[in-house]
Amino acid sequence: MGMKDGDNTTTKLLTLLNVSATKSGKHKWDVHDESRRPEKLNKRKTVKIAVAQEKTQEGPDVEMEGAQEITEAQVLQGDSDDLDEMQKSSDPYETHFGCNPSCLGKARSSADNISWKMSQGSRGKLGQISEFVPEGSEPSSSKRDVDGILERIRKPFSVRQGKLLKDQAELQNDVISLLCGYQDFYSTFSTWGSKQCVREAISLHILNHITKKRRRVLKNNERLSNASKYKSDPPEDVQDQGFTRPSTLILLPTRNSALAWFSALISHTPSPEYQIENHSRFVAEYGLPPDAVDKLASAEPGTYPEDHVENFKGNVDDCFRIGIKMTRKSVKAFSDFYKCDLLIASPLGLRQSIQKERGADYLSSIEVLVIDQLDALTMQNWDHVKFILEHLNKLPKESHDTDFSRVKPWYLDGHSEYLRQSILLSAYETPETRALFNNNLKNLAGRIRQDKRWSAIDVPEGVQQNFIRFECSNPQSETDKRFNYFITQVLPTVLKSAVQSANTAIFIPSYFDLIRVQNHFRTLTGTSYTVLSEYSSNQDISRARQAFFLGQKSFLLITERFHFYKRYKIRGIRNIIFYGPPDHPQFYSELLSYPFLDDGVEASDLTCRVLFSKYDWFRLERIAGTEAAAELIKSV
Repeated sequence: MGMKDGDNTTTKLLTLLNVSATKSGKHKWDVHDESRRPEKLNKRKTVKIAVAQEKTQEGPDVEMEGAQEITEAQVLQGDSDDLDEMQKSSDPYETHFGCNPSCLGKARSSADNISWKMSQGSRGKLGQISEFVPEGSEPSSSKRDVDGILERIRKPFSVRQGKLLKDQAELQNDVISLLCGYQDFYSTFSTWGSKQCVREAISLHILNHITKKRRRVLKNNERLSNASKYKSDPPEDVQDQGFTRPSTLILLPTRNSALAWFSALISHTPSPEYQIENHSRFVAEYGLPPDAVDKLASAEPGTYPEDHVENFKGNVDDCFRIGIKMTRKSVKAFSDFYKCDLLIASPLGLRQSIQKERGADYLSSIEVLVIDQLDALTMQNWDHVKFILEHLNKLPKESHDTDFSRVKPWYLDGHSEYLRQSILLSAYETPETRALFNNNLKNLAGRIRQDKRWSAIDVPEGVQQNFIRFECSNPQSETDKRFNYFITQVLPTVLKSAVQSANTAIFIPSYFDLIRVQNHFRTLTGTSYTVLSEYSSNQDISRARQAFFLGQKSFLLITERFHFYKRYKIRGIRNIIFYGPPDHPQFYSELLSYPFLDDGVEASDLTCRVLFSKYDWFRLERIAGTEAAAELIKSV
């Protein structure tokens, strides 16, 4: 993505102006206290340090992290040890995000035309993977290497990791090893235990990335300060920043997820080494009130499905955004977007912020993107996710006091999206998430996707399942083909049977398909129906459930989003038609189990039809199993 000529000229002019300012000793990102070293340092001298006054592109931001009695030599020595690690030629951060990233190489002028090659293999506890790298590059090594994590922040993690099961610890090491290479990662772990382990590993990687970036800036501040102090020529290799400060973005569906991620992050910053500022406020705004009773969290195990409890316990508001700033001794929540290092937001909350401010310049320099619970986000408005991705890593509209002499060259060239590391986490794949992986991830370091093989889902014994395939050669016409096949082939057969034309539930994944089916039912004479959708009020839901159970309504139309959010157990079902396979495989088995809530129901009393096309592969695979789904897709 190149810049327009006018933008390029403006940027070059601003760069020259800032270079001049740099040579005269003026820097936008000011020197941290620890970089102002005295000429002669008394190693035993004790000083009161209020760790702070860290000025960045956005200007001064004074923060008191707690004055402590420590030696200045100890502070400087601690930083020096970490910086020595960063200066290793093999350090992944310097290799990938330095001034001249090795993976850009010759691709600077033709990054959009890169050809990708795929290889398959296994990677420890990650299992089978598919790896995509640019032509001419070699797949990454499967050797476990976590040396990219700074020792100071790795110690607390190692202590906690020692208390985990062996498999969980190995999983975390495999994830960290992959992330340290700054490749994109698409994970489809389905168990909540695995998700928690992966979340901790990713939060450690995020903290490590932000710390390394800040230390590199402070080191260069020190070099520039010394050059100004001794009136020598300033160093030229000090390009260490983006256009704006935020470098990491985490997109989540609800506030309870944000609270879980924040807790995972601060687990790597223990007291008394770190001070967590505004922690109580964060818990108050992203958790439940003290007197609130969470019926999902407090219910007996097994009362509600596990995935429903994990998704909806706690605060489930889906509109939020928060900035988090990190320094050597503190983690501060509720920081200004242009003064923070990490953004945690929902797609809806961030979109509202962008539209309100009429700009997304704080997303121009995102280097690490995490999107968690993609399966839940697909149940929200997917357009919000696409909107955010369209605004990532774009050239800013305003300068925001940026010192362009410190901006990395590949930012100025518009190549930041080719270095951004994206981490996608989901319980399963959908066409939307696969398209995101294929089309939006352009990291030239490569990208890795977990390949999962599915087994057939458990259903009540004896239930006869009838999978009905309709032909479709074009995904654009798939919805029309499905509807026409349903109203001409499936529904007429059902209406001809006195048994099957009553007590029939029709499960419809999409609300838009529901509207079409509902409109068709309105044209049918003598056929009664009722609807349960995500837009049904509590009163509508109660009336619909009762009318269907009592037989006053013959057909019940249910959307997948309704079942995802409400998870009601529907009684009175004897026949089930899946207008399309559900995204969530457990919904399939749950609906097939509901008829047995009524007394005296046998498996032979139940009929089940599943309408599908070849474009339902992901959904069908999770229900029938990988091998059986392949046979169904090939069948005529």
